[in-house]
Amino acid sequence: MREGSQPEARKSSDRERLMRSGADLDKRYPVALGLYVVLGLLVWFTMGEGKVLVLGRPVELRLVPLIVIGGLALRTVLARQAEKIRRNGQ
Repeated sequence: MREGSQPEARKSSDRERLMRSGADLDKRYPVALGLYVVLGLLVWFTMGEGKVLVLGRPVELRLVPLIVIGGLALRTVLARQAEKIRRNGQ
């Protein structure tokens, strides 16, 4: 075998692996967003209506975990978009 053919084979297998992982992400994406919604609803309906001072202002206690869950959902959306861009570039 020539030395030049091996890196091309490696690039091909990397590309196939990237496409396969992208397809897996596409399948799991709606499930992940649905679970974030369910988790947000559970937080909303199970946490009390207490207030916490944040920077001197009263904030509902249930908003704190909702903001965290929203940040995780945003991260998931951005990761999917980045994966789509990577797949289109290959």
